[in-house]
Amino acid sequence: MIKRYTNPAMAKIWTDENEFQTMLDIEIYACEAMAELGQIPADAVPVIKEKAKFSVERIREIERETRHDIIAFLTAVAESVGDEAKYIHMGLTSSDVKDTALGSMMAQAADIILEDLAKLRAVLFRRAGEHKHTVMIGRTHGIHAEPITLGMKFALWLDETERNIERVKRARETVAVGKLSGAVGTYATIDPRVEAHVCAKMGLKAARLATQVIQRDRHAEFLTTLAVVASSLDKFATEIRNLQRTDIREAEEYFHPGQKGSSAMPHKRNPITCERISGLARVVRGNAQAALENVALWHERDISHSSVERVILPDSTSLVDYMLRLMTDIIDKLLVYPDAMQANMNKTGGLIFSQRLLLALVDKGVSREDAYRWVQRNAMARWLEGADFKTNVTHDPEIAKFLSPEEITACFDPTHHLRHVDTIMARFGL
Repeated sequence: MIKRYTNPAMAKIWTDENEFQTMLDIEIYACEAMAELGQIPADAVPVIKEKAKFSVERIREIERETRHDIIAFLTAVAESVGDEAKYIHMGLTSSDVKDTALGSMMAQAADIILEDLAKLRAVLFRRAGEHKHTVMIGRTHGIHAEPITLGMKFALWLDETERNIERVKRARETVAVGKLSGAVGTYATIDPRVEAHVCAKMGLKAARLATQVIQRDRHAEFLTTLAVVASSLDKFATEIRNLQRTDIREAEEYFHPGQKGSSAMPHKRNPITCERISGLARVVRGNAQAALENVALWHERDISHSSVERVILPDSTSLVDYMLRLMTDIIDKLLVYPDAMQANMNKTGGLIFSQRLLLALVDKGVSREDAYRWVQRNAMARWLEGADFKTNVTHDPEIAKFLSPEEITACFDPTHHLRHVDTIMARFGL
């Protein structure tokens, strides 16, 4: 992970200290439930709550001998509790505690990411309103197509961000699940009411059915959702990178005072932050693939998923949090150049109005095939010979039979293409 950029709140979730404390909370809640059911002495619970503590260093010391992190954890806690420690972990298996803690930690991480997405949404909403009528060329296949507005581009990203908010909410619900059902999920050594009590205390739902572990399709959904979010950010970043190209330069990342673009070329202003986002999105997508590989475990469980999750869950949640904060800052400070947008609109000498001309001819009764051929031959003369498109069209004898010079001029008015912008933007409350 990029430690110097990691959000402390996100980093804390994945610390050994937080994981062990979460597991200790689960163990204590389980003791509470067992005491209520009369399975352990009621007076043991206050003692356990008061004395139970651990040191990560001590757990690691014990683990070097036991080669088992949960046993090491339980042994370290028992050293602090004394005789009542015999009631801790009664009837439980390691994954009862580990997987329930993991569900809580993923939910906590999702909450941070949802906060990040809300901030990105707010910035996109503001910039979309600000540039609602900032006209620019729309491009398909990288080639000039027809006029749009920058506000529409921001609103498109806003729409996708809102979908990502809903995706993360659903994924959070999917992983905010616990299980305390024993070695193969049959509750052979634990009452289902213990599970219900613990999950309620932890703010989790109890799995309807589990094996020794919570099923990893849940984790895969969470990781693939994070990959979708990362891919959206990659999409936004890639668009900004293209708009910042020297031959386009309609928008660019904010360039801080004193910032340097190149060790060799002092003139450079590079989209380095967007490039960082695009690169990190590849890591998150790769981690999602690893999560998918974790779904298929042997019988009621194996441990092949565990080592993978120790990497992909902290890294993916931390990276997406970081990427969202970066993108929010980029959009917030994005430099916009309307004059360059207008200059680029004019680069093709009016070719971007070819469809309007085509439809005007069809409206006059010309067959679409003939109209397309007449407009295209004049467009090709512009592309290949540099001829003025509007002049050629005006003097084309076949087109002139159907359209007057005034009617042709009207086809070159960009306001026709943008007459529904207000209707579109109103869908977003803009």
